[in-house]
Formats: sequence, C-alpha cells, structure tokens
Amino acid sequence: MNREQHLKQAIDALAQAEKLAGWAENAARGDGPHKAAPYAAAGTLWDSIARTHLLIAEATRAVDATPED
Repeated sequence: MNREQHLKQAIDALAQAEKLAGWAENAARGDGPHKAAPYAAAGTLWDSIARTHLLIAEATRAVDATPED
C-alpha cells in the first residue's frame, strides 16, 4: 500500500469507530445497555486500526522525504 491508500484506510476506519461509538452511546442510554460494551470495544479496535494506518502513512512520508546519497 502507498501513503494515500493508508490515509484512506485510516479515514474509513475512523468512520467505523465513530459509528460504533454512536451505537454504544445510544445503547447505553436506551434499552440495550448490555450492547454498549461490545459496541465500544469494536469502536476501540477500529480506532486502533486507524491509528496504525496513520502511523504507517507518516513513516512512508518520512521515508519518501529522505534524500538519497
């Protein structure tokens, strides 16, 4: 994957994390509090995936910016 692909994957993963966080919040406030923890855990996983893609994209940028000898 190149840098742009990693950035797109990060954006997609953040969208999933945001959606799941919303579901967790709604479940916690509604009649399904037993569902809140699994939604929150899945959202945390997607957040971690997004951060990983961002770190890889940053590392790729750093490698691309390194001058060759």
